[in-house]
Amino acid sequence: MTHSPSFGTNPYAAGARGLCPHCGEGYLFDGFLKVAPTCEACGFELGKYETGDGAATFVILIAGTVCAFGALFSMFAWNWPVWLLLVVWLPAVLVITLGLMRPAKGLMVAAQVAQKASEAGRDHV
Repeated sequence: MTHSPSFGTNPYAAGARGLCPHCGEGYLFDGFLKVAPTCEACGFELGKYETGDGAATFVILIAGTVCAFGALFSMFAWNWPVWLLLVVWLPAVLVITLGLMRPAKGLMVAAQVAQKASEAGRDHV
């Protein structure tokens, strides 16, 4: 059972919020990062979209840039000792990484849905 997406649904905004990029109503995830096999609201097959390590790559680059710059700035501008850098910036890496991972993966799935990436088969290459 599939229906056409509503015209007001932005697949990228829905994916970033963890909702089905097709209808914007059902949940995208079944757990923390596992994509649900189907949307419970519209029946859209979500399980065929695979993001691989794409979302993790972007999150690592963003969190690494923010935290490395912050740690270097803290070290040179305020002369923080190493133990304080570790106490502040290691948890910051964890919080930023875990905070960005779901929205990033949702955006990756939404991009695949919006571009109809699952319809490209081996015979289209």
